[in-house]
Amino acid sequence: MTTATFNQPAGSLRHYFTDVSNAARAFAEALFAAQGRQFVAQEVRSAKVSERAKVEGRRQIFALAKQHESLSPNLAAELRFFASKD
Repeated sequence: MTTATFNQPAGSLRHYFTDVSNAARAFAEALFAAQGRQFVAQEVRSAKVSERAKVEGRRQIFALAKQHESLSPNLAAELRFFASKD
């Protein structure tokens, strides 16, 4: 029969609390960074897109669909569908 032993070095509780506090700090930093990016994303989403930019984007998607018509008709149809959506 075999047994496993676990020897803790002296001061391991102090190292444990240091690791826990470092993990908590890293988690808090990541949480606040993610929330900051969320606020930036909301500002970008609320910005109005000009009608000219919409038309240019649709034109580019239609050109891409025309380019891929011979290689992949299904892809071209999907691109045209997305371009026709408002």
